[in-house]
Amino acid sequence: MSRITADLSGRVAIVTGAARGLGRLIAETFAASGAKVMCIDVNTEVLDATVAAIRAAGGEAEAFACDVTDSSRVNEVVDDVVKRHGRLDILVNNAGITRDGMLVRMKDDQWDSVLAINLRGTFLFTRAAAKPMMKGRGGRIINMASVSGLMGNAGQANYSASKAGVIGLTRTVAMELAGRDITVNAVAPGFIETDMTAKLGEEIIASVKQRIPLKRMGQPLDIADAVLFLASDAAGYITGQVLTVDGGLTA
Repeated sequence: MSRITADLSGRVAIVTGAARGLGRLIAETFAASGAKVMCIDVNTEVLDATVAAIRAAGGEAEAFACDVTDSSRVNEVVDDVVKRHGRLDILVNNAGITRDGMLVRMKDDQWDSVLAINLRGTFLFTRAAAKPMMKGRGGRIINMASVSGLMGNAGQANYSASKAGVIGLTRTVAMELAGRDITVNAVAPGFIETDMTAKLGEEIIASVKQRIPLKRMGQPLDIADAVLFLASDAAGYITGQVLTVDGGLTA
């Protein structure tokens, strides 16, 4: 689990895209740090398994089925969380997809679906969560960006555009909510060892490693630790920033 210590006892956190991968690890990390974690995903079967695993480890978690692009459902989920627990302290906008392809061959639905989930979903949950956080005069919002949103990546015009949008949204909302002591930051992962990057093949992975100054890919826990730090009291004077976790790739 996490290599850093943060006390999130008594805090209520929402993590989108929590059924698997980085979202699940972030949810588990928060729960191990004492937070009550509201796990959001469309894949209810896998989501239930995530919640069961967190509870088995002694943590507190609840599952909420939600399409992050559905404005009404997003508002319902946030309202339900606040009604149940009386507060909302942390939001992690992690839900995201890829539909890669070169621009000239990219279909409209490839563009629309990626922008809808990655950017619209982040906007909808941020807008909904901001209201109870403003009322409570405090909160942490952490958005999952990507180095692709900073430097672009061939074959990912839709994904890069969505993550660049997330970065712009992060910086703007940070300005708007700072007066209520709500911090808004983004984490931009580089190449991380996940099921998705494993599909690249050994040759491409070897080439990627040569481009990274640290000569290795990151681990999922590197990202979870970065998110945990930004959610903690130690990051209380950090807002509007993009924490790039990429081994020096974009240095």
